[in-house]
Amino acid sequence: MFLVTLVAAQNGATYAGGSAFSTPVGVAVLCGAALLARRAHWLTAPVLATAATVLWGWTMLPLLLVALFDLAAHRRTGAAVACAAAALAGNALVEPDVGLWLPQQYGSPLFLLLAVMAGLWMGNRRRLVAALSEQVEHLRVERELRERAARAAERSAIAAEMHDVLAHRLSLIALHTGVLSTREKALPAPVAERLALLRAASTEALADLRDVLGALRCGSEAHPAAPEPVLRDVRELAEQARAAGQRVALTVEGRPDGAPTAHRLAVFRLVQEALTNARKHAAGAPVAVRVDYGPPETFVEVTNDPGDPAPPPVPSGYGMVGLRERVTALGGHLSAGPGGAGAWRLVARIPHPTPSEQNGSRP
Repeated sequence: MFLVTLVAAQNGATYAGGSAFSTPVGVAVLCGAALLARRAHWLTAPVLATAATVLWGWTMLPLLLVALFDLAAHRRTGAAVACAAAALAGNALVEPDVGLWLPQQYGSPLFLLLAVMAGLWMGNRRRLVAALSEQVEHLRVERELRERAARAAERSAIAAEMHDVLAHRLSLIALHTGVLSTREKALPAPVAERLALLRAASTEALADLRDVLGALRCGSEAHPAAPEPVLRDVRELAEQARAAGQRVALTVEGRPDGAPTAHRLAVFRLVQEALTNARKHAAGAPVAVRVDYGPPETFVEVTNDPGDPAPPPVPSGYGMVGLRERVTALGGHLSAGPGGAGAWRLVARIPHPTPSEQNGSRP
């Protein structure tokens, strides 16, 4: 646009005998400014360019061509044709020295027609690109919705499979242990204690399973929201592990109420998974559990000595992967691996949210 204005101003100066401060030069600059000013009325620049072309002919034609192109590109074809016709008719009446009908009668109408046609083509192309972009955006949104629906359906299927496979068997275990516990007088004391522990564990497993199934089905019409999590104390885990014959030394520092609820749930799952792994891979080995609810962070450390004989390092399973994702989601860090002398050490650090983050998380 600057180049077109410069050409028109140079033509006007040539028309005025080389003077850079002549009326044609000023009009050319004014028309160029009107074409560049997007806040002005859309008819201002075409009218000025048409009037300038009527008065000075070929010298102002570049500005008129740009104005016609812009009108046609914005679907104002009628206005573009009217301006072109007015310029040609006015030139024929005014008859300037460099009129549009000189030196060839059909040269300027051809240029005006090409400007209108090019504007129509460019406008259609822009609208086509915009329509295609909008269609791509709609397809992207539709794909995301389909992915969400597929994930929801898969989670519902997983929940149904877990219910069919696990709930029935856990219910049978709880039922049979309950029947046997009614005959505890005829059973040895250690056997009765183990039956009571088994029954309590199976009942808690059913409760945990219901929580997991509710979380998996969360978002469906039948289950619009996840159930409220059940907060449990790590001391219960330690007592259950000791009742099962595991040697557990538990140290709890800080107040659990001072830590966020998500941190307390994560601590429970971390200790639960660590004690389970210790029973599986280092049976009979003592386990040291240290929990510090902070602030400024929630700290969990579980260390177990090697069993007899010491097993080789065991890679983390799916439980550890899930725990790492949980801790990472809370902004923390989890490390698990050999701690020296064949021992295994799990350490998790979860920073407490700042006051600004707590205020921002409120609904």
